[in-house]
Amino acid sequence: MRLSTRIALWVAALVPLLVVLAGLLLLPLVGRDLRHQQDARLDERASALLPSVRALVAADSKGRPKVEQNQQRKVVDTALDLGVRVTGTDGGVLLSVGPQPDGPGALPGEPGGGPVTVRDRGSSWRVLTRAVGGNGNGNGNGRGGGSGLLQVIAPTGPADRQAAAVRRRVLLVALVSAPVSALLAFALAERATAPLRRLSRRAAGLDPAAPAGPDSPHSPGSPGGHGFVPERTGTAEVDELSSALVLLLTRYDEQARRTAQALDTARAFSADASHELRTPLMSLRTNLDILAAHPDLPAADRDEVVAELRQDHARLLDLLTALSALARGDLVQLDAFQPLDLAELVDAAAEEARRRHPGTVFAVHAPAELRLFGWESGLRIMLANLLGNAAVHGRADGDPARVTVRLTAEGSQARLTVDDSGPGVPPEDRAAVFQRFHRRRDSPGSGLGLTLVAQQAALHRGTVALAAPPEGTGCRAEVTLPLPRPDAPTLELPARRDWLTGPGR
Repeated sequence: MRLSTRIALWVAALVPLLVVLAGLLLLPLVGRDLRHQQDARLDERASALLPSVRALVAADSKGRPKVEQNQQRKVVDTALDLGVRVTGTDGGVLLSVGPQPDGPGALPGEPGGGPVTVRDRGSSWRVLTRAVGGNGNGNGNGRGGGSGLLQVIAPTGPADRQAAAVRRRVLLVALVSAPVSALLAFALAERATAPLRRLSRRAAGLDPAAPAGPDSPHSPGSPGGHGFVPERTGTAEVDELSSALVLLLTRYDEQARRTAQALDTARAFSADASHELRTPLMSLRTNLDILAAHPDLPAADRDEVVAELRQDHARLLDLLTALSALARGDLVQLDAFQPLDLAELVDAAAEEARRRHPGTVFAVHAPAELRLFGWESGLRIMLANLLGNAAVHGRADGDPARVTVRLTAEGSQARLTVDDSGPGVPPEDRAAVFQRFHRRRDSPGSGLGLTLVAQQAALHRGTVALAAPPEGTGCRAEVTLPLPRPDAPTLELPARRDWLTGPGR
């Protein structure tokens, strides 16, 4: 059922109910007002009749029939359409004209404080009783002391009929208001829900298969990968729903992009692993076949085969570890970043490098503390590959490799240099060494070490480059990373996240 129809039905049910409730509250008020009007009329007529009635009672008490008849005519002329009953000082009825109860004892026998309602034979009457002094001064307060009674009587039927007419009108308004209010509510609801229906049609027209694209926004109010642009309608609820829909689509696009990136990374990981592992796996198989086919192989030859097996195993392990680290870097999210002490990470990486490369001399020059905002695992991977690459390729003429690590803060950047004493890298190859699987023919590595360094530098909004050290021999790897500033905007990850999936072989 449509929302406008629901609103119309609810209004059609509620409006008559409210009218009836208002009528129930109004009818007692109307009845009271009618009764007050009738009582005021009785009081006014009683005040007009009182002089003539007083003279009538006095004439009766003094035995003056002509005066009594004259006063009776005056009372009848003043009574008009009301009932009037005059009782003399002896309790006898001197005058009874107009509509009034016929039953004996229906009227009160003593004056009261105001009009009262009496019932007789199914009819109701309002009766105002006044005491009339028979001595001519009109100050009597009761039947004793020679006083009579004036009773002004009016039927309550007219007031009851007016109250019944009000009830009928309330019911008529309730019946008429049901369809009228339903039609008006339906028309207003249709107009009010028009922006919601337009929003529904636009949302239904979205294509979930549309690519999110690399320019997918990260803030509500911007068009998402599906091209949905919110429209301001002036209706707060619809505008809020539109903004929420944009936010939902933005998150959907982001999740779709992450899922697609994860799938691409998994495919690239599988493809690269199958390609790069083929040679070491074939070498492992060959050496294992040699050991199986020649159980009596001389000890020297057996040791040589076992050494090759260990080298192939180490190469496989290094390759899988590097591919895994590269995939993690492509898929890392901003919530993995936190404030870190880069100087502490450099010292820890140097200690680990000394343990792995005992023949290499490492010299570290770093401040006591240098804090930045970064991914700890990624920075550890970057430092380990920088120092490991320098230790492996920093040997010259068989001498032990000498690696010098310097960490300084220069303005708003941290500058890290790693110098070695090796043969260096020709200028024409210094950019290509950061590509995936780029390595020299005699290199024992996987060709991913410097790629990991470049990836982590890019993730931290930094740069990396190779150059010749100031001494002129060897190679210098220089990494610059931004330092956090209180007025700096929130860190965002770089647009490039394809170090494993992109070109680079």
